[in-house]
Amino acid sequence: MTCRICGSEKLYQFLSLGTMPIPNGFLSNPHEKEVWYPLGVCVCQDCWLVQLTHIIPPGIMFKNYLYIPSTSSTMTQHFKSLAEDAIMRFNLTSKDLVVDIGSNDGTLLGYFKEHEVKILGIDPATNLVTIANLKGIETKDAYFTREYAIKVREEKGRAKVITATNVLAHVNDLDDLCEGVKELLDKDGVFICECPYLIDLLDRNEFDTIYHEHLSYFSLYPLIRLFKKHGMTIFDIQKLSVHGGSVRVYVKFKAQQSKRLTEFLGMEKIRKLDKLSTYEEFGRRVKVIKRDLNNYLKRLKLQDKKIVGYGASAKGNVLLNYCKIDTKLLDYIVDSISYKQGKFTPGTHIPIYPERRLLKDQPDYVLLLAWNFADEILKKQIKYRERGGQFIITIPYLRTE
Repeated sequence: MTCRICGSEKLYQFLSLGTMPIPNGFLSNPHEKEVWYPLGVCVCQDCWLVQLTHIIPPGIMFKNYLYIPSTSSTMTQHFKSLAEDAIMRFNLTSKDLVVDIGSNDGTLLGYFKEHEVKILGIDPATNLVTIANLKGIETKDAYFTREYAIKVREEKGRAKVITATNVLAHVNDLDDLCEGVKELLDKDGVFICECPYLIDLLDRNEFDTIYHEHLSYFSLYPLIRLFKKHGMTIFDIQKLSVHGGSVRVYVKFKAQQSKRLTEFLGMEKIRKLDKLSTYEEFGRRVKVIKRDLNNYLKRLKLQDKKIVGYGASAKGNVLLNYCKIDTKLLDYIVDSISYKQGKFTPGTHIPIYPERRLLKDQPDYVLLLAWNFADEILKKQIKYRERGGQFIITIPYLRTE
């Protein structure tokens, strides 16, 4: 294996989460056969990109994708803000084309369409492409590659803005993606990409965001190296709260570096992202979380407390499998998304029910598996908490609320 940005073979594994099925591989019954894959993470000692040690073919994970951002008010508001900011900042008009890579169900593009900007979505998840087109968001069922970008350019012209929110982490061939952006982007256009930020992952112990779909975990230095290799420049960056802490990066063919970008680079140097000890310490903290959570749940069960989970999320499935939490510790999981209800979690085979069961059963404790939406969920479940129920939150540290 070599680094997907610089090609180096100097990769150092600092954490293994064991083996587990793909995180969105929900089961119709608990006796279905599952394929288990290794889940380890390493860091390149040349460009310092953090990346998985084992790559699963994308078709296994993305042809029928189950993460839909429009089910979260947090994400819909985030996308609305992104669209409005881009329209204002880059003076987009009805003559301009915005292309969204990994456009999901078209939620982001819908906000551009409201302002009469021309739009096109590209996504390999057939189920989501169908939903987007039914909503009137033109979306192509395809992977974004250099070859496909040329095809889009010939049909639609060049894009004034290309967006990719939480997409770069999913892509193995980053060089091909960048070449695709080069082929499709207008000479004065802007590529806006968002990705979870490595420093937040390390600081907040977000080990459960490490899973098979997320091949890379970015800081700014390797991103600069990636785009520079393809004749592009990062000229600005914004810090975001979504997905446990993310960054929005702005890329052009030529642009002057913002003061904010310079400050980020200085901060990353101070944080010693180019030292192996930084990653080894993270690996040690993850093991402590596993030990403490297991001990806590077992103590509660010995006291005859009823514990359920909340949020059948990909990160939740990573936590459950890594920490060996199954129906001996959690009776079931509740989730607001209808197509997950009635299914079972991959690996741990915990049944999933609608949210309303939470108030019906009033369990003593709820393990919050979708901690990235903690504020939204805690507000939503105020009645459960008023009745004495408590949420167990594991990230960034173990606590109850």
